[in-house]
Amino acid sequence: MSNRETALHYEPSIQYHRNHKGPTLGYSAASGVQIIEKDGLYFKNLSKDGVLKPYEDWRLPAEERAKDLASRLSIEEIAGLMLYSTHQLIPARSGGWFGGTYNGKPYEASGAKPWDLTDEQIAFLSTHLRHVLIMTVDNAETAARWNNRLQAVSEGIGFGIPVNNSSDPRHGFDASSEFNAGAASTSRVSFWPETLGLAATFDPEVTRQFGEIASKEYRALGMTTALSPQIDIATDPRWHRFNGTFGEDPKLSADMARAYVDGFQTSEGESELAEGWGLDSVNAMVKHWPGGGSGEGGRDAHFGCGKYAVYPGNNFEEHLIPFVEGAFQLEGKTGRASAVMPYYTISHNQDKKNGENVGNAFNRYLITDLLREQYGYEGVVCTDWAITGDESDRKDTVLSGKSWGVEHLSVVERHYKLIMAGVDQFGGNNDAGPVLEAYQMGVKEHGEPFMRARFEKSAVRLLLNIFRPGLFENPYLQPEESKEVVGCGEFVNAGYEAQLKSIVLLKNKGQVLPIRGRKKVYIPKRYLPVGKNWVGMPTPEKLEYPIDLSIVAGYFDVTDTPEEADFGLVFIEHPDSGVGFSHDDADQGGNGYLPISLQYRPYTADLARERSIAGDPRECDVLNRTYKGKTVTTRNSHDLDAILETKERMKGKPVIVSMLQSNPTIVAEFEAEVDAIITNFGVNLQAIMEVLTGSFEPSGLLPFQMPANMKTVEEQYEDVPHDMDCYVDTEGHVYDFGFGLNWRGVIEDARTAKYRKVRY
Repeated sequence: MSNRETALHYEPSIQYHRNHKGPTLGYSAASGVQIIEKDGLYFKNLSKDGVLKPYEDWRLPAEERAKDLASRLSIEEIAGLMLYSTHQLIPARSGGWFGGTYNGKPYEASGAKPWDLTDEQIAFLSTHLRHVLIMTVDNAETAARWNNRLQAVSEGIGFGIPVNNSSDPRHGFDASSEFNAGAASTSRVSFWPETLGLAATFDPEVTRQFGEIASKEYRALGMTTALSPQIDIATDPRWHRFNGTFGEDPKLSADMARAYVDGFQTSEGESELAEGWGLDSVNAMVKHWPGGGSGEGGRDAHFGCGKYAVYPGNNFEEHLIPFVEGAFQLEGKTGRASAVMPYYTISHNQDKKNGENVGNAFNRYLITDLLREQYGYEGVVCTDWAITGDESDRKDTVLSGKSWGVEHLSVVERHYKLIMAGVDQFGGNNDAGPVLEAYQMGVKEHGEPFMRARFEKSAVRLLLNIFRPGLFENPYLQPEESKEVVGCGEFVNAGYEAQLKSIVLLKNKGQVLPIRGRKKVYIPKRYLPVGKNWVGMPTPEKLEYPIDLSIVAGYFDVTDTPEEADFGLVFIEHPDSGVGFSHDDADQGGNGYLPISLQYRPYTADLARERSIAGDPRECDVLNRTYKGKTVTTRNSHDLDAILETKERMKGKPVIVSMLQSNPTIVAEFEAEVDAIITNFGVNLQAIMEVLTGSFEPSGLLPFQMPANMKTVEEQYEDVPHDMDCYVDTEGHVYDFGFGLNWRGVIEDARTAKYRKVRY
């Protein structure tokens, strides 16, 4: 039966052989794999030739098996291993960015089952692609069945190399979804705070527990690599990806990174196969080397306007701490994170050897000299997605190719430069053609033996991450078991406890909190004008309640008449002023660059730099990227209006603000007008209600500084943590790193003693 017939028309019949002292073997009856018996033990003959080869012998160390298999692979097969797929949906969709088809027809109109593979997926498997990024999953059963289809097809090709499925973080709450709590993941996994919320617990054991639970849910969904954690220290408060980090402090970030990776990668007891790796293990791909949190002006490198990371404080080395003292120095047996992703940014003027200002993955000094040789890292280096593609003429679109610093090179030349820099894998690339052409470029320059050895070195690294979790012995899932694991009660409860621990109480004037008894609450609607989301798609005008009132009704009586209410409760988000670039400004003769604001009212950047630190030297671009004197308007300025209007309408009765934060926020515009402020980094509404009513005493701490004003934001150095003037509220409390209140006052405990800093 052909691979296409297996994928389209055959429900894989999974066979199992159980070794008395050894792993259980799982294989598809349609793949051609047979079982070899030797010394009273069973082995999968993945090469299908009746001879037990070292790579098929599970008794041997993973590295020996990986080297044996790498030596047998053709260059075409290694090139396939070096690919990391574009985002895949389960079930697939037709049209849009994804364009899935099934048997030549649009997916939804084809009669395909939710777990059937698309034509595109079958095609990339046939070209030896074995690393797949899954974007969305409808449910655990569908994911398990889809995984089994995928693995059955792969098993029947060549040496039977299994697929290493992966995911970006999927256990948190999307802070850009306007309080769409509970909708962060359609795979029904347990819900946890975002990474910044884990940091707010100041407890690495909570983060390790998250990793242990999340890894089991990943494995039940067929995923063996996590494209996480994001361990950049977020030293610029304006950075759009701040929420994905553990905050601005390198020590806290290092401890959290270590705990996260240990939790994901470590298998124990019967699940352990060797050296801490096993059936509960998920490879952790830490990102983004050597740190992406210092983009000039807070701009992000997903966009052409944010391609430069700058170091005005000469603080490059501190950004390495979460990697070299955290993710690369684990407490568990696996030793170090198994993969690393460099960021898109050009680390401006940090190449101490060649003086190149190119994207981090293209930079041989940063990858080979620093990461590989100085710090001895031998795991996989995988590029971020789409860095070999051509740039867009729009500097504010996330859909651009991100070949920063090497825009003048061809796609093939970019692949070659990455390979020679020390990269093993190309994120978001389904096409082996440029990899093979890059190989031939290397043959012409260095000779066949050199390039063969270079490709084999990457192949060994990539294969290790498939061998160690046990996929070569059994990559298959039992759908019913997956349903029992994913989102089970034990895991959901643990995530909920972490949510509670992540909530920070900033202000509690007159001990207005907790609110005891059945009180009446007034909650204003939230208004958002027409706008655009992070990827540039239009968003409609909205005027609606920002939360589910039925949940609030379980705790308080909800009224839309402020005069009847005992207190007001206003739900807001951190200010959103865009990505720092405007084509309208460019069309009117400006350079296009705008400030990114952390305040709600319009902000004019009179204190910005006269000249930017970095700029694009090409004639077609702007060398000076200053935004001095320009004004930006915050999309959600009506959040501030809602607070001030509620204050006025409540006529002296308490007003409480619940703030969802992805970035530090300037609260000076409203703090004095309200009685209490609680902040969170992605939790469900019930957790907020439990804190408000006193069922749970707040214990979270700020994992960053809250700036006093935009003046200190402009004056701080993008690469230096803890260097802002912090806001002081009407109660005399300083909203600094490590600050938080409980019912008794300012929290002082072992966590604050360990992590709270004496300021520079």
